[in-house]
Amino acid sequence: MSPRTDNLFTMIESLPIDVKTELVEKILASIQPLQKEIDEKWIKIAEERISQIELGNVQVIPGDEVFNEIKEKYSK
Repeated sequence: MSPRTDNLFTMIESLPIDVKTELVEKILASIQPLQKEIDEKWIKIAEERISQIELGNVQVIPGDEVFNEIKEKYSK
């Protein structure tokens, strides 16, 4: 880490808990746009997969069958 970052962490350590809490909330809020973008991409992928299933373009395998195959493969 840079001396500047070390200095910042030292300053943060000396803050009262209520100020630290507010700082954490602000940092998390600044990250949220990225999380929203990620969520939107996952929603798009899920919608595309649902569409492929509804159109009959993919074969759906029941979960029990998948888990049984995994057990067989890795329990040896």
